[in-house]
Amino acid sequence: MNAAVIGAGSSGLAAAKNFREQGFQVEVFEREPDLGGNWNYGQASARVYRSTHTISSKPGTQYTDFPMPREFPDYPHHSQVLEYLRAYARQFNLTPLIRFNAAVTRVAPLDEGNPQTRWTVARSDGVSTEFDVVVVANGHHSEPRHPEYPGHFTGATMHSAEYRTPELFTGKRVLVVGGGNSGCDLVVEAAQWADRAWHSTRRGYWYMPKYILGRPADQVSDQMLRLRMPLWLRRGSATLLHRLLVGSPAKTGLPVPDHRLFETHPIVNSLLPYYVGQGDITPVPDVERFDGNTVHFKGGASADVDLIVFATGYRLVFPFLEERLLNRQNGRPSFYLHVFHPLYDSLFIAGMIQPDSGQFGLVHWQTAVAAGYARAALTGRPEAQPLRQRKASPGSDLRGGVHYKDSPRHHLEVEHWSYRKTLERWNRRLNSAEQPDLKR
Repeated sequence: MNAAVIGAGSSGLAAAKNFREQGFQVEVFEREPDLGGNWNYGQASARVYRSTHTISSKPGTQYTDFPMPREFPDYPHHSQVLEYLRAYARQFNLTPLIRFNAAVTRVAPLDEGNPQTRWTVARSDGVSTEFDVVVVANGHHSEPRHPEYPGHFTGATMHSAEYRTPELFTGKRVLVVGGGNSGCDLVVEAAQWADRAWHSTRRGYWYMPKYILGRPADQVSDQMLRLRMPLWLRRGSATLLHRLLVGSPAKTGLPVPDHRLFETHPIVNSLLPYYVGQGDITPVPDVERFDGNTVHFKGGASADVDLIVFATGYRLVFPFLEERLLNRQNGRPSFYLHVFHPLYDSLFIAGMIQPDSGQFGLVHWQTAVAAGYARAALTGRPEAQPLRQRKASPGSDLRGGVHYKDSPRHHLEVEHWSYRKTLERWNRRLNSAEQPDLKR
């Protein structure tokens, strides 16, 4: 049996490795001339900027079966992450499987409605190939989301997807719109290069430091989870540590959060409170309207701005798949565990998550389970039946009891600890019995 993997970024590489280990003949289609996807600085599809480091530390970022080098820092630079992905591809001999400069234009079932249908994969060069399985791993940072506001802004605008280096801020009055990790990184860089820097967010957030008591913050959080501390105790402990290390938002000049800790995607940034405190960043509410180069904010404040950077996220798009195949609900494809199509046993998505920690290890388990399931389902093995029944009604809780704020940025949110445990359980069930050879 053969499998097509769309994308040679961090998710596509994991998919290629795990499907091949289950006996599939794998072909990877990558539209760029090199692997790495989002982490390959300078490629058209990359979204990292020159200063990008991971926001999760090495143990939470790395693949489960391939540790990052010991000499890497706690939070590797994007160049080191790319080096690591190249080493992963070499270790598992994945590069020969990749067809570069091969953009996929269409993926369609040969027998629509048949759970075990084969698929045709068409490329931009006009070639089409048939596959038993398709794994979609094209990422979810390809199409920027641009907000709309009343009025007309006469200054310059850009999306964070276009940002690479901070020199463009020099001598400008800069407004960064968006409270995610990218928005916070960019406004910190603007604080160091621009004449003035404003940061517009819809709500206040909890800005967590990268280190807590000398250890990476996510490692401290994972230690609490290993000790099986209940959510209320973890939240209380983390809130107390935040007050001790960062201080009360009201005292630092930051907007006061309208939610409890953990109820939004974690913002990991040690510098933003610092630059707010010394007056280099001015926090402002959401934009209300534009009037020339004047930006009016909700609540009555305004600012004369030269450049607006919209760090407002991305639309979730799969341009090669027809919408009817995506089972889209509430703004995202409704796949069980964000991986398994409710009908088709031969169509999977890898990496379609926004975890509260690192992603590579979770995608390892996603694709390990997908490969095991595909092998069992397409060869009629009984191990596939429990997961087949479960995926027919997607919508399980992936958030470990945490109630996230209703926002597009949380459509793909997962609580990494419970999510990984769920994937590990399915992996054990699918590999509990020896399965047959797939060669035919």
